[in-house]
Amino acid sequence: MLADLGLVGGELFAYQITGGSNLDLPDAAWTPAGRQVSLSREVYPRFNILLCISTYSATAPLTAFAKQYGFRGATLHGLNPIILRTGLAVDYNEVSRQAEKLRRALTRADAFEIDFEAAGHKVTLRLLCDQQEAQKSHGLCRGKHPDVANLPAGEVYFVPTGAEGQFPRRYEDGTLGLLEVAGGRVRKATLLAGNPTTVTAHNALLAADPATGEIGELGFGTQDLPPSGRDIQDEKILGTLHVATGRSDHLGGHLTPDKFKSAKNATHDDILFSPTKTPEIRVPQARLYREGRVEVVIENYRPAPYLERALAA
Repeated sequence: MLADLGLVGGELFAYQITGGSNLDLPDAAWTPAGRQVSLSREVYPRFNILLCISTYSATAPLTAFAKQYGFRGATLHGLNPIILRTGLAVDYNEVSRQAEKLRRALTRADAFEIDFEAAGHKVTLRLLCDQQEAQKSHGLCRGKHPDVANLPAGEVYFVPTGAEGQFPRRYEDGTLGLLEVAGGRVRKATLLAGNPTTVTAHNALLAADPATGEIGELGFGTQDLPPSGRDIQDEKILGTLHVATGRSDHLGGHLTPDKFKSAKNATHDDILFSPTKTPEIRVPQARLYREGRVEVVIENYRPAPYLERALAA
């Protein structure tokens, strides 16, 4: 198949697991024969295309290296059979067209407001966008321009310029917390249900390294895909949305790893809201504010008529 595409290479390298989403990658790697190599000296400069199949996302560090060394690539963390059969088995030209329709419908927003209901609490998170151009993750990296796609693709996203309010979070152990947001950062978490130790640990991290609480992304899924049980695909499903905290430089934001108190905290962590990932959290409505108008974009994890019209155009 490489010969059919006019490609050479196909070499494999392994690096030590980073332990967190979008943490900087180690420089040391190993070949299948056990020979140690340097990624910066022997891999990044040598190849035009790199595919990173990993446990944790490496999109942020590889995007920075792509700009430095000039390669194109894709990150594919957390793959499973469902993703291979669905999210990676689609026409990415069509994915790009659909994402562009929604990008145009959402771009240059002044702000978004998202209503949440969880454990008897009704709260709202307001995210400021200051009329920035919406960006899209559509899986295409064509031409010679260095770039890294996150696959499966299919989302429209912003790097918020500010955020205020509250939103619930389901932690990995199932604990529910209520996050207080002010000045664009999560300031405090309060237990709603589950393990209080989980919330205590989050508050300790926020106190020790405040940059970990910065709201670094607001994303909307654009694809008609089945849930895979992995956020990498499920956040791309139309009707879902995600808010991310932490590192944002790979998305065009200002928060780089050097602005964290500790390098091990410089993650980019997506917090996904979907009917399968967070069934205990409702999203009755998400609204777009732009030039004095208000458009409802999501209702109960379904695209509202405004987005349906945009897709039908």
